[in-house]
Amino acid sequence: QVQVVESGGGLVQAGGSLRLSCTASGLTFSEYYMGWFRQAPGKEREGVSCISNDGANTCYADSVKGRFTISRDNAKNTLYLQINNLAPEDTAMYYCAARRYYCSMTEAAFGYWGQGTQVTVSS
Repeated sequence: QVQVVESGGGLVQAGGSLRLSCTASGLTFSEYYMGWFRQAPGKEREGVSCISNDGANTCYADSVKGRFTISRDNAKNTLYLQINNLAPEDTAMYYCAARRYYCSMTEAAFGYWGQGTQVTVSS
């Protein structure tokens, strides 16, 4: 049974930083491409970042380039998202997702999802 669990969210002031983590079990983590998505209140879920199975290739939404960094540790079955210079518009539930074969920023492309971790940024 595949389990995906996010952690690391919280309440931070604008300009602060957070590191989100995501652990995945029940699958061969090193074979999966991993993505971060977020959903703000009243908005659709959007793709934030994606990383290849070996960590060599990454992609980012334009809105987060330069502030977000995705990485992974396959030995620990863990995915990370370093978020710097947080802004109130980054307030959202952040989700981790897994898929095989290639990266995508499309929600429908991912088969395995976590329950999310809440990030709230105060101004």
